[in-house]
Amino acid sequence: MAVITSGRPPGRLARLRGRFTTSRLRGRFTTSRLRGRFTTSRLRGRFTTSRLFGVPLVWAVAGFNVFTGLWLLLSSLKSAGEIFSSPWNLPHTLHWDNYARAWTGGLFGQAALNTVVVVAGTAVGTLVLAAPAAYVLSRVTTRFNGGFILFFALGLGIPAQVVMLPLFVVMNKLFLVDSLFGLVVVYVATSLPFAVFFLTGFFSTLPVELEEAAALDGASSFRTFWQVMLPLARGGLVTVLILNIIQHWGETVFALVFIQNTDHQTLSLALLGFLQQMQYNGADWGGLFAGVAVVVLPVLACYVWLGRRIIEGMTVGSVK
Repeated sequence: MAVITSGRPPGRLARLRGRFTTSRLRGRFTTSRLRGRFTTSRLRGRFTTSRLFGVPLVWAVAGFNVFTGLWLLLSSLKSAGEIFSSPWNLPHTLHWDNYARAWTGGLFGQAALNTVVVVAGTAVGTLVLAAPAAYVLSRVTTRFNGGFILFFALGLGIPAQVVMLPLFVVMNKLFLVDSLFGLVVVYVATSLPFAVFFLTGFFSTLPVELEEAAALDGASSFRTFWQVMLPLARGGLVTVLILNIIQHWGETVFALVFIQNTDHQTLSLALLGFLQQMQYNGADWGGLFAGVAVVVLPVLACYVWLGRRIIEGMTVGSVK
């Protein structure tokens, strides 16, 4: 006689037992799978020493620079009493007359125009001379190429103080002292080593097949450089242009040596002159901060606006 032990069919009970067997549970929660999810390499990648200390340090430096720029801008809109009594507070009244005094009394207007002329002439002159030289060094293969590239690379390590006296003697004989054109010549000469060295590596990354195709179409070497290769090197050219602007906007050493007339002074010299006036006419700290803002803020705005192009140009030019 058959005895029914349960109302469920025997097949269903076997199925339930098959689902929760020890082997299947062991397969789902094995040590290897748990180890794969919590491996030491993943934890090490997330909590490395460089990330643990480097990221907060970078943010701290960036925050300090932003705070310094804002403090400079706010201090340029305060009176002299507010600058010392409440240096960390917002100005009670915006003193835009600080900029008017710095612009007129400190001769910042003429100095700003001279700086724009000098910086623009330096940037254009550097690109006009450096781009063809870098293109030839990257494409024409001779036994002297390595020596020429090394010659330009060595120019990067020569301090300005070393060439100051002989350069002044040469410029004085050429009647280029105390002139904006002479200052442009000096700036171009000191900018060429980096520009040629940087653009040589940039042109080397461009494909040679484009030049071969242009030659098959009957293009001359100059036309290939001007219409084919130069537009492709726009990233490197923009990088050199921006770095020249940043470098020479507030340059002081060469301008202090080669400029002697106040009509030819640049912004950095105007700021020094305004500081010297404070020693005799009384302290005008609001006007001084306004003058510093006139010198610093245009370069800072240029870098914030075009900083990504600098990084892109240097990254592309460093990889072949």
